[in-house]
Amino acid sequence: MVVSEAQVPVEGDAASSKKAAKKAAKAAEKQQKKAEHKGAVPQNETSEPDISEGQYGVLKLIQSTGENRDRVYVDVKELGLALEGKDVWVRARLQTSRGIGKQCFAVLRQNSSTVQLLMRVSDRVSKQMVKFTGNITKESIVDIYATVVKTSPAVESCTVQDVELAGLQVWVVSSAKPQLPLQIEDASRPETDDPEGLKIRVNQDTRLDNRVLDLRTPANQAIFRLEAGVCRLFRDILTKRGFVEIHTPKIISAASEGGANVFTVSYFKSSAYLAQSPQLYKQMAIAADFDKVFTVGAVFRAEDSNTHRHLTEFVGLDLEMSFKHHYHEVLDTIGQTFTDIFRGLQDQYASEIATVGQQFKVEPFKFLDPPLRLEFPQAISMLKEAGVTVGEEDDLSTPDEKLLGRLVRAKYDTDFYILDKYPLAVRPFYTMPDPNNPKASNSYDMFMRGEEILSGAQRIHDPEFLTERAKHHGIDISKIAAYIESFRLGCPPHAGGGIGMERVVMLYLGLDNIRKTSMFPRDPKRVTP
Repeated sequence: MVVSEAQVPVEGDAASSKKAAKKAAKAAEKQQKKAEHKGAVPQNETSEPDISEGQYGVLKLIQSTGENRDRVYVDVKELGLALEGKDVWVRARLQTSRGIGKQCFAVLRQNSSTVQLLMRVSDRVSKQMVKFTGNITKESIVDIYATVVKTSPAVESCTVQDVELAGLQVWVVSSAKPQLPLQIEDASRPETDDPEGLKIRVNQDTRLDNRVLDLRTPANQAIFRLEAGVCRLFRDILTKRGFVEIHTPKIISAASEGGANVFTVSYFKSSAYLAQSPQLYKQMAIAADFDKVFTVGAVFRAEDSNTHRHLTEFVGLDLEMSFKHHYHEVLDTIGQTFTDIFRGLQDQYASEIATVGQQFKVEPFKFLDPPLRLEFPQAISMLKEAGVTVGEEDDLSTPDEKLLGRLVRAKYDTDFYILDKYPLAVRPFYTMPDPNNPKASNSYDMFMRGEEILSGAQRIHDPEFLTERAKHHGIDISKIAAYIESFRLGCPPHAGGGIGMERVVMLYLGLDNIRKTSMFPRDPKRVTP
């Protein structure tokens, strides 16, 4: 019989078969390890009944169907010995987890509050459930049903230290992706000079590129809650003093401060500008008999300044009020408003200030009541004594301001002070000149830790004088005709100022960069996220 070549066993074919079998075995082993890593139940455990079935897993997408609306949740910060032995529902983020044998430890975080979760194999908790918990990705949102248990010793790594949660149910509400662009632990690490401390740092651009994650750190949670407090105190204090909150346009026909630092926008068939300040509209409100007004809103500055304290868009806290005889009536009101805000932050936001201090060096902010007021010539004299010469018609440079702040702190023991009587040459067109000195003006700046946080003045309320000063500054009168016209209808003498909110928070806390106090900062190099 003739045997075809195909039917004859060949040594090379046998070798290939062995290689293929080995390759297939390796692939199967790799697949099994991959499945185990994802929390799959190993082959030898499939026979074990899962006593926690139906008590853990991934929740279906919440689409407001009305399920579980009667469920009561307890905030993490409310957990304590008063709830010992009670079963509670908690919704929080899973910050970290680690499995040890038949148990899994996790840290749950809600805002800035943290508590330890313990999942332990028992007659109510299965191995599968413990393994599932250990495989939940960091920063996922979870619903936990657990018993509040007293701890001994205290859990020092959490803000809730005297109790922990013994888990009974675990449900994933929203999963975070496995690979995070930054770790919350790294972003929360204290900025210390300790040579023994960890040197892992998350740089500013990485933080801002991933701002949603960065904002979850305890320090950032505290910064922006304190910032909300500044706005609330500003509103409450002025409202109690008879001020009315107004809202002003941000698209305007002429540069509100003069100069070139203005954003031009296309406006149908012509051009318009983004407001550099609400100044003109505050004044028009005074002319309309509102007497005392304030506004909180966006301010735009087209300054190509890449510094620690400049933004192209920031939140302005502006106020304006009429007075009877002297602009110091307004100056005193603004100074006292700041004093009241500082005291309110001390009294109402002590825990937030302490939280920021755990990550950043926060020197307690000092202020006087009533606040210190100096005149510009006094500042020049102090700087001269320190070896710095400033012309009587020159503005202060940033280094000059910082040095003056240190000199004032050393001499008067305050971080906040008012500098009055600025040179007329360095102020906007609507600033009232000093009647006793043609080179000076009825204008003022206010400083925190040697940096300007408010600029203000008595405004010119006479239309002819205002027109003259506008022309002197090269402003097209036709574009501010409505503004000037409002003073032809009778307007009381008035003064006010504009405050940079982010700068106030930065300097009150002693932080080194204004981007730390702007939730989504805008500067010459950043317009995202």
